[in-house]
Amino acid sequence: MKSKPHVAVVGAGAFGGWTALHLLEQGARVTLIDAWGPGNSRSSSGGETRIMRGTYGPDQPYTDLAARSLKLWRKYENRWKIKFLHRTGVLWMVSNHDDTFERGSPALLRQAGIPYQELSASAMKKRWPQISFSDVHWGIFEPECGYLDARASCQAVVNAFVSAGGAYREAAVLPDGLEQPPLRFVTLSDGSRLKADYYVFACGPWLGKLFPKTLARIIRPTKQDIFFFGPPAGDSRFTSEHLPVWGDHGKRFFYGIPGSDRRGFKVADDTRGPAFDPTSGERVVSPTTLKRVRDYLAFRFPMMKDAPLIESRVCQYEQTPDSNFIVDRHPQMSHVWLLGGGSGHGFKHGPALGEVMAELILKDGEPCPQWRLPLSDDLRRTRFQ
Repeated sequence: MKSKPHVAVVGAGAFGGWTALHLLEQGARVTLIDAWGPGNSRSSSGGETRIMRGTYGPDQPYTDLAARSLKLWRKYENRWKIKFLHRTGVLWMVSNHDDTFERGSPALLRQAGIPYQELSASAMKKRWPQISFSDVHWGIFEPECGYLDARASCQAVVNAFVSAGGAYREAAVLPDGLEQPPLRFVTLSDGSRLKADYYVFACGPWLGKLFPKTLARIIRPTKQDIFFFGPPAGDSRFTSEHLPVWGDHGKRFFYGIPGSDRRGFKVADDTRGPAFDPTSGERVVSPTTLKRVRDYLAFRFPMMKDAPLIESRVCQYEQTPDSNFIVDRHPQMSHVWLLGGGSGHGFKHGPALGEVMAELILKDGEPCPQWRLPLSDDLRRTRFQ
């Protein structure tokens, strides 16, 4: 490997931005490219807030990754003197009779060093009377977790990257020739070409469009509707001062973030929505989803039953079949890395995953087996030929 390789990172969201910054800090020369800018409203890292939690069930790499991200979020907050992580705590409510997922979480939380409490329904009722726990059996509370400022942190990462000497360009990478090995350069929407020693494509929902042969059947963008409801004037019971971030694992999985930064009470149904085009899709919420969320709000937060909808937005998940990330080399080009498949839970892991990616590239490492590409027999036979 050259003493100072040039790495082109495509995508300045949570995965790409942090990867570019870590590569730069570890001595690489890095060019970061994004079509519409960090945290833009088309991106999966757009919007204002994301959840930071470590509860993930048994047999997975994400609790350890979340623990490392918690340390890195604090490190960079201190370095930049900006607060991104709001430690309101995260409450995981178990209203599903099959609680295998939750029962498998505490051991990994302990192992990773993420503080948590197991709470009975009566203890939760006493602590958070704003919530109806009528069908909740028990819960997990993570006091050191909470929510992250999404768009703002994406921009801060790119600002730090540029200040440290990284090159940032706002342009789209064209798909022409990306899957015709060997990849010697990428063509940008301004007509220029960019040549690098390594390429990292962290393009979220656009990965399947750039690499249709490899990823179109693996990464599926889905439409996800998000709603913000307005609590009564002067009522702080539904703000981050008095409520944690929460997730409710029942027949459906609902989650929410209490009112913050003068925004409303955020609620969403995590059920995967229909296929969605991140470039040209109309970002209009579904009336059916709104009714379902309103019904849930009236059930779980009765005092918010008639709260007005004050804001809504449409984002997307770049969903993989098993909800695991994709972190792997292109099957026919060892200098091309594919990084994505956040599947609705990726944002929190950005700092740690960027660190992992920098190590993989600069030290020629091998990714976590759960993040490898599921290859067809034809692709396996031609890998790196």
